Amino acid sequence: MSIKWIACENDIEIGSKVSEIFIEQIKTKPSSVFILATGSSPMATYKAIIKDHLTNHTSWKQVTTFNLDEYLNIDQKYIHQSYRYFMDDNLFNHINIDKKNTFFPNQSLIGDKYQQMMNHKGEVDICLLGVGNNGHIAFNEPGTKIDAMTHVVDLTESSRLANSRFFDNDINNVPKQAVTTGLKEILNSKKIILIATGKNKKTAIEHLKTAKNFDEQWPITALTKHPDVIVFLQR
Repeated sequence: MSIKWIACENDIEIGSKVSEIFIEQIKTKPSSVFILATGSSPMATYKAIIKDHLTNHTSWKQVTTFNLDEYLNIDQKYIHQSYRYFMDDNLFNHINIDKKNTFFPNQSLIGDKYQQMMNHKGEVDICLLGVGNNGHIAFNEPGTKIDAMTHVVDLTESSRLANSRFFDNDINNVPKQAVTTGLKEILNSKKIILIATGKNKKTAIEHLKTAKNFDEQWPITALTKHPDVIVFLQR
């Protein structure tokens, strides 16, 4: 296991440090390929990336992105909570990325088809992750096999409850299913960055710190199988 732990004062410091890794990667390889996350964890990172683009004009024109997951059967009333909308609103609309090179999983990409799309663009240089209270990464919920590829998942009550704050605080408005990138595809990335802030993530992080092997009841422990992982924590 090769995990580097970096403790920061707050989200802003984490966002600054993580954005620097992405920016340096683009400078080294303008046609970099990234897997990106949604939710609260990467928000400060995306803000720092936008600031850099506007100030230093780092170009995302040749970059390709694949998002980790997307809701299924989301009510049109809440379409602004789709992950495509989130990425457009919080990142893509503010940098010079070609949206034709921004991809999201869907039901037609189940199995190895999403991986084939990634392979066509080249090896994934960086995969950015958050983590759920129950240790899920992307929407790979407890019980997911380590060789899982892109698949439809029934969202657990804890995940839907955590996301209900975006759906008028009503779990009944949260979609019951999503399509998620599998653990295998995540582990195929050259580098993985995990952002874990908030006391509610503490148990999941402790499982990662103490894991000797993969425990499918805590999907985050799949990261023990990767040679280059950086975890950013809040002090």
